[in-house]
Amino acid sequence: MDLDRGVLTSWSGDYDQFLADKDKALADEAEAQAQFDKKLAQEEAWIRQGIKARRTRNEGRVRELKAMRAERARRREKTGTAKIDTQNIERSGKNVIVAENVAYQWGDQPIVKDLSTTIQRGDKVGIIGPNGCGKTTLIQLLLGRLAPDAGSVKLGTNLEIAYFDQKRAAIDDDATVVDNVGQGRTSITVNGKDRHVMSYLGDFLFSPKRARSPARVLSGGERNRLLLAKLFTRPANLLVMDEPTNDLDIETLELLEERLMAFQGTLILVSHDRAFLDNVVTSSLVFEGNGHVGDYVGGYSDWLAQRPATQTTAPQSKTNKASPDTAKPKTVNQTLSRAEQKELRELPRRIEELENWIAAAEAEFASPTVLAGDSAALETKSTELADRREQLERLMARWEELESRQNGH
Repeated sequence: MDLDRGVLTSWSGDYDQFLADKDKALADEAEAQAQFDKKLAQEEAWIRQGIKARRTRNEGRVRELKAMRAERARRREKTGTAKIDTQNIERSGKNVIVAENVAYQWGDQPIVKDLSTTIQRGDKVGIIGPNGCGKTTLIQLLLGRLAPDAGSVKLGTNLEIAYFDQKRAAIDDDATVVDNVGQGRTSITVNGKDRHVMSYLGDFLFSPKRARSPARVLSGGERNRLLLAKLFTRPANLLVMDEPTNDLDIETLELLEERLMAFQGTLILVSHDRAFLDNVVTSSLVFEGNGHVGDYVGGYSDWLAQRPATQTTAPQSKTNKASPDTAKPKTVNQTLSRAEQKELRELPRRIEELENWIAAAEAEFASPTVLAGDSAALETKSTELADRREQLERLMARWEELESRQNGH
């Protein structure tokens, strides 16, 4: 069932078939509207250049034109797709979060028991578990905002954290959408460039009229898009996103997925969307009952394959339950997760881009004029070159590892 601009339509087939049929329907709609608009333009030209007596005698044509004007005014255009860009800043230290033997309980109920894990720069970690199990509490423990009852949590160096809060507490309901993002400014800086707040909000599908509305009148999806807009004004190397997928339309959800996969920093993600987790995260922390939090490579499907054979039920999401087939533990093997498969496909392009940058930088350093230039700028460029070389070595090693695992070696 597809709800589009006030019209509810039933489509047969699975989701892939729906996408194909929907694309064709939209193309047919666009063609019909183009023909309609062409005829409307011709009639508008006729009404303006015709002799008054002719228009008076042809009242039927005038009435038809008025009807066409009314039909055009009622047309609801597609909203479009949000434009989301993350802001990367200087890299954090190699170890972002190191947790050792962390324990925390609420009353007599253990939330986390004896958890040890290390989150390194560039990791994308999913947190999986049923509602009310303590996923948000675990985030607060990992960020050092909540003291554990036992154990320790150490944060790495040079961290800039952007936090997408499940309760949307960062939104001021009494302020307008513009003021929530701009904080009284008419322009903001995004990736080093000044942008008008209204233009920036347009990327998140807010019209100028809607942008001037108080936040309290927004729908659930609009509130999510507002929080994303506010979050991505902040440069960050650690993104913490607590259920960002709620209430988002499919197009925005897919775009957010792409941006998080391309994000060069570290990500901690809570979501009930299993496909989203499979596509984005590289490891998972899973609440498995009685305070035990398992640490697994890959996303939700990978956890199903790796979890202990004695565990027969999956954490329940709000809309899905594990089917009898997917709930059976699978044999652990060397196959790549969906996120790793996509990473492997993208690695050659990323490696080539790095190699081209390094080659250009080395050629620049070989120029005699460089040594006579600004020494501070030269030092900055030299440091950046060293970082890129280190990054290239890591990507090459990662490519070799994934290739080897894919080929069963």
